[in-house]
Amino acid sequence: MRSSLTHPPDQPPLPFTLGAEFAGRIAANSPIPAGCKFRPGDRVFGSSQGAYAEQISVDYTRLVRMPDNITFEQAAGIYVTIPTSYEGLVGRANTQPGEWVLVHAAAGGVGIAAVQVAKALGAKVIAAAGSEEKRRIAIEYGGADVAIDYNKPGWQDEVKKITGGHGVDVVYDPVGLLVPSLKCIAWNGRLVVVGFAAGTIEKIPANLVLLKNVSIVGLHWGATALKDTKRYFEVLDLVMELISSGKLIPQVYEPVFDGLDKVVPGLKDLEDRKTWGKAVVRVRREDKAKL
Repeated sequence: MRSSLTHPPDQPPLPFTLGAEFAGRIAANSPIPAGCKFRPGDRVFGSSQGAYAEQISVDYTRLVRMPDNITFEQAAGIYVTIPTSYEGLVGRANTQPGEWVLVHAAAGGVGIAAVQVAKALGAKVIAAAGSEEKRRIAIEYGGADVAIDYNKPGWQDEVKKITGGHGVDVVYDPVGLLVPSLKCIAWNGRLVVVGFAAGTIEKIPANLVLLKNVSIVGLHWGATALKDTKRYFEVLDLVMELISSGKLIPQVYEPVFDGLDKVVPGLKDLEDRKTWGKAVVRVRREDKAKL
């Protein structure tokens, strides 16, 4: 089984086992209920509390069958991350072909997925990241058209120059850079609030929202599973179509963290912003002889 390194938004009562996203095979002794479409040995992925383990108990209605063209490591980081980026750009921002999309933290898990989704939609993508290596990754693995350093003073002027003075039509922000992004957003632009990785929840000047006729929309993908189940599974199906067709390739940080004893150093590297794409723990290697 493989498990991605993530921080679940809702902490269960103590004691509990960490981990959310995972990929693996259904165990031979799994108590499969009547009517379930899965069978022992099926390759699946999903999300469930306690994924940092060799075996986990999962609600089968939340499982997705793995397509043949991806690995367990790739599948382990799909369930939360890629649908978040898809719904943010499609369901919330209504991104159109030819539009300019600015993706912050573009080499991170949701960021690099957002870059790929935007390109699949026919948009032009500016990837924003804080290091030269991560900007290279956003272009090489994500497919971004150009990358900028959002730590550089006046980066908004660079965005306006890249877009020929037009500005960006969509901002995808998992960091907390909405206010600075208002300086380079186009008329009728849309800003998607995905998270606050920088640690600060911004206070947005309403006058700038008014003057540029922009929309600011939030995305809480986890809550969508509870409040709009139909849309939740529609998005999962649409994401799987993109992955199965090869238009979207889940990106995994290398090296993979091998073994449960690597969970702590993996989380530390995640905290220290050393990773890119999805950081994954390989709980154990698959024994082909037992399949």
